[in-house]
Amino acid sequence: MSDPDAPIAPAGFRDAAPPDTPEPASRTKTDTPSDTPAPAPAGAGRNVVVLVVSNLLAGVGVASGAAVGALLAEDLGGTSVAGLAQATGVLAAAVASIPLAGLAARRGRRRALALGYALATVGALLIVTAALAGQFLLLLVGLALYGIANATNLQSRYAAGENAGETTRGRTMAVVLWATTVGSVAGPNLAGPGAALARAVGLPVLAGPYLFSLAAYVLAGTVIALLYRSAHPVVAPATPPGATALGHRRKADGALASLAWALRMPRTRFAVVTTAVAHSVMIMVMVMTPLHMQHGGMSLELVGLVISLHVLGMFAFSPVFGWLTDRLGPTAVGAAGLTLQASAVAVGLVAARAAAAHGGHGTESVTAIALVLLGLGWSACVISASAVLAAVPDDRRRLPLQGATDALMNYAGAAAAAVAGPLLAWGGFQAVNVAGAVLLVPAVVTVLLVRFGRAA
Repeated sequence: MSDPDAPIAPAGFRDAAPPDTPEPASRTKTDTPSDTPAPAPAGAGRNVVVLVVSNLLAGVGVASGAAVGALLAEDLGGTSVAGLAQATGVLAAAVASIPLAGLAARRGRRRALALGYALATVGALLIVTAALAGQFLLLLVGLALYGIANATNLQSRYAAGENAGETTRGRTMAVVLWATTVGSVAGPNLAGPGAALARAVGLPVLAGPYLFSLAAYVLAGTVIALLYRSAHPVVAPATPPGATALGHRRKADGALASLAWALRMPRTRFAVVTTAVAHSVMIMVMVMTPLHMQHGGMSLELVGLVISLHVLGMFAFSPVFGWLTDRLGPTAVGAAGLTLQASAVAVGLVAARAAAAHGGHGTESVTAIALVLLGLGWSACVISASAVLAAVPDDRRRLPLQGATDALMNYAGAAAAAVAGPLLAWGGFQAVNVAGAVLLVPAVVTVLLVRFGRAA
């Protein structure tokens, strides 16, 4: 019997060129590296269902706690440190991305995903303990482990890509990402029931939602550990004629080495840069939108509605972008995503100028349109770029590269959030949107290099 934890080689790439072979100057319409599309591996359908269920559960866990994280941090440490709740989780997700990908390369996706959810479970437990004991530092430790669930959810999309045929990879990854929509919508609504549950068991009110997170992570990890199975093991490449087996064998590349390789190749460079840029622009504009709206006198209810529409834009239409990726190719969909984000910052700039002229009145709908476009652009960029990264033929390079890309995405997002505040204070919401437009330029360049077949 084969090892259920053996990593999957992507369908359709068993006969692909070695990873160090330069890419051809141009690609076909579908951007696939082989002429004969391969079907999904045996057992892949069940694995995708398992990933959808686990991602849905973990999405509930992430969102239910995130709704009260800053409030709990403020309660234990004061207003000045309330922002550390979000920052700690984002940085932890970035740090965890590479080790989780490394574990997946060595021991398989099942162990990596299960460990990620197990660590998040411990984090939720520590948060509840910190709330009970009134310990702020313990809360930060718990929030760091809790944030690993985000990294795990992101890596589950790559696992989905490994369980898809060449012609369905984009939509399969998108369906798993789409499952997050349910969690994003349902999670924040558990704050009230969580508070009631906390009172019933004698815990601080703000610890209640984390009880739901605890249960959700336990269930997600259990589903992965018991039901996820790799469709087939990776077969070691044959030793080339004239080479010894010892000389031909090499270890998995490190994350930085894989990232350096990716940046030399037009298509993988497009994927890495587009992921980081799209996430940075989304974070920069999104985190400052509530402040911009409040400064314009808009209600908290309206702020919540706009952010909810933004989240729906990020996830609800991901299957559409996955289908388009399979039909048109990742480069075309990535270009469309960047266009959507460029439109978002342009509309946001219009909203900012109108708010400055009219005191914020009458700009609610324009701001909402900007945030929806921002979320749609993020979805198109992340799904198309993920499809490229999932198609890298060498698993020794593919898995570390995926972890490095997710880490870079989270670090870039944290940096964008850090500079967004000073930008808003200096030049208002207009400056934030102008900065977002400037950030898009490197990604646009990588798309043009792929489309016109030139290496940098």
